[in-house]
Amino acid sequence: METLLDCLEAGESIDDFLEGFPSVTREHVIAFLEEAKDRAIGVVEVLLDECVD
Repeated sequence: METLLDCLEAGESIDDFLEGFPSVTREHVIAFLEEAKDRAIGVVEVLLDECVD
C-alpha cells in the first residue's frame, strides 16, 4: 500500500490519493502535512543550533 508521501513523491495529487482512500478526508491530509512540516522545521532548527554552537 502506498502512503500519502509516496503518492506525492510520485507526482500524484492529494485528490488522486483521496480517490484510493475514501475513508481519509482532505482535512486529515492537510493536518498530516502541517504536522510533518512543523516537525521538519523543528529538526532543521535543532541542526542549525548545533552548527552555531
